[in-house]
Amino acid sequence: MTASDAQTHVFAMRMWKSLLATQELLSAYLGVKLGLYEALAAAPGPMRPDELARAAGVAPRYAREWLEHQAVCGIVETDDVRLPAEHRAYRLPAGHAAVLTVSDDPMSLASLAVLPLGGIAAALPELVAAYRSGAGVPDDVFGVDWRDGHSGANRALFAHQLAGWIAQQLPDVHARLDAPGRRIADVACGTGWSSIALARAYPQAEVTGLDLDGAALRQAERNAAEAGVADRVRFACRDAADPQLAGEYDLVCLFDALHEVSQPVAVLQACRQLRAADGAVLLMDAKVAPAFTAPGDDVERFQYGTSVLHCLPASLTGTDSTGTGTVLRPGKVRELAVQAGFSGMTILAVNDRFHRLYRLTG
Repeated sequence: MTASDAQTHVFAMRMWKSLLATQELLSAYLGVKLGLYEALAAAPGPMRPDELARAAGVAPRYAREWLEHQAVCGIVETDDVRLPAEHRAYRLPAGHAAVLTVSDDPMSLASLAVLPLGGIAAALPELVAAYRSGAGVPDDVFGVDWRDGHSGANRALFAHQLAGWIAQQLPDVHARLDAPGRRIADVACGTGWSSIALARAYPQAEVTGLDLDGAALRQAERNAAEAGVADRVRFACRDAADPQLAGEYDLVCLFDALHEVSQPVAVLQACRQLRAADGAVLLMDAKVAPAFTAPGDDVERFQYGTSVLHCLPASLTGTDSTGTGTVLRPGKVRELAVQAGFSGMTILAVNDRFHRLYRLTG
């Protein structure tokens, strides 16, 4: 076998394993969307296909095939493979349930790794056309699966880490927000998980979530009500650049959104205008390598994959787009901040694999 033949063989096996992984993710998508994992996790014991079908509202034959596939892949377990297909019972191990159900558990991957598949699949024809024309692909093409996946992907971070990051890395901001009458603006808040986390961390502050996606804001209102903070969080379908909002907020946040907008400088200018004279601007965006390198590590592969399939096409929507994409390196963040009128940028020392946290000053 020549070196070229060996290389071909190794790469063919890599693609074969990618196919298997893709099939598992797509079947997991069915499990999340149809409530199959939720039903298995809630059951007092193992479930037969007909029992799962009744609990989740699916057809028994589909339930059986899905369960068998999940067992073959080692995702669910069955006690006796020798039983007739209709009588075999299956259980979802607790450790797998934590990963495959939607929650604020840091180990939940349902939103990050599973739900976005539906959005990408729905958008594939538009993506093919956009790659040929150079046009953008609006977020509404990716639909509710992408919205829920994207917002849910950071839910655990907001719930369990955001408050600690502010307290440890921004002690002056933390002390300020602990006082009565303070105001926080959460720009591009999506379905509201960051706004909810801020309201829980600072019960004396009023949090305003701003976004232009009305459907996301309706979900945000429901999330805030379920979290018990609806009295201190309000959501508004308004442009952050609205001059009536300027200069009112002690903290202005922009979380995991700058790389997706078509005009990032204008968005940063709006954040700067929202900030009170002695307020702070906090920016979170993708943690990518400081400079291009290839091959890259798993995180760099993930960030580029997200950009190719969603964030670059989304950022190219609209007029005069800068075409930023997910791979927004620290040097570029600094450049955009300076163009927006900020005089300084500090990278805060937070330990997260996928995100950097910046404080913009001046």
